[in-house]
Amino acid sequence: MADDRPKTGRSVSERTRAEPREPDLYHVKLLNDDYTTMAFVVAVLEAVFDKRPAEAYRIMMQVHTEGQAVCGTYPWDIAETKVAATHALAEDQGFPLRAVTELA
Repeated sequence: MADDRPKTGRSVSERTRAEPREPDLYHVKLLNDDYTTMAFVVAVLEAVFDKRPAEAYRIMMQVHTEGQAVCGTYPWDIAETKVAATHALAEDQGFPLRAVTELA
């Protein structure tokens, strides 16, 4: 009579479980330019990044004085969506405003 048990050679088969991990986060930064109005930057911060007026003004002033500022930190797909929305709004209004993503 044949033995139908699997032949493991006395070794133990191990199953590894993939550990869930948090996705990488990315900063979305606005970059300063000489043409985009301060009011438009505040409007973008309020509309795209859901900032309150006081925080939007503070971030806009940081962009103006330091050349760039972080508007928010998001997973990759959300960060890229916010960048695309910023560029679309700026293009519609004729401004060269740029936003970039950077690994947090």
